Amino acid sequence: MRKEYDFSPSRKNPYASQLKKQITIRLDEDAIAYFKTISEELGIPYQSLINLYLRDCAATHRKLDLNWK
Repeated sequence: MRKEYDFSPSRKNPYASQLKKQITIRLDEDAIAYFKTISEELGIPYQSLINLYLRDCAATHRKLDLNWK
């Protein structure tokens, strides 16, 4: 290994704006259990599955049908 490395020709990450942002969100235990069950079947982490689902909802402009009485 070198003692020093020259990073002067480097450039910023072009995908930096697409990186994920960590947030805190409160979910019901039922919802978490549901996504954990599906994630075990598919073999992907449940957080990734929730992210994929929310991304799909945003991409298709899906809206929840709420009718308050």
